[in-house]
Amino acid sequence: MGKVSLARIDERLIHGQVMMTLTQRAGVDSIFVVDDVVANDKFMVDLYRSAGGRTGKKTVVMTTDRAKYYWDKYEFRDYNTILIARNVDVIYDLVTHGIPMEEINLGGMSKKSDDQKMYVGSVHVTEEDVRKLKELRDDYGSKNIYFQSTPAAEKEDLNVAIKDFGLN
Repeated sequence: MGKVSLARIDERLIHGQVMMTLTQRAGVDSIFVVDDVVANDKFMVDLYRSAGGRTGKKTVVMTTDRAKYYWDKYEFRDYNTILIARNVDVIYDLVTHGIPMEEINLGGMSKKSDDQKMYVGSVHVTEEDVRKLKELRDDYGSKNIYFQSTPAAEKEDLNVAIKDFGLN
């Protein structure tokens, strides 16, 4: 059975030094990029595979539905992976579907509306994002959820956002 060693939410998906550092720290053998737009664009798939290949790890790009199928049918085989998505909704969908993710790292998420709050630099979330993350922690075993824009940056625990949004 495979394992998601780290789930990362980052609008940039795979990029430079962040992925090099994360793949080494997590001790993974693969990177799964779950993004419906990218997975349906051959040029973008090739681009992300190439970027991921620079880490020396097998890189798989798939839609959300394909990720669910691959888990249901094969339990990600024997891959020890970092799973990357652009937003909380995708991770929420995968975890509530049954794909276990104990550690969720929220990275680069830009500000899109005034109802968002910012954590550790460039990580912007809405109250709805925090509600979903809290549910994943409380009900689905995602025990370690934190904000960290880059691996060298300070980590900020989900509890800070829960308190800020009054969701205790």
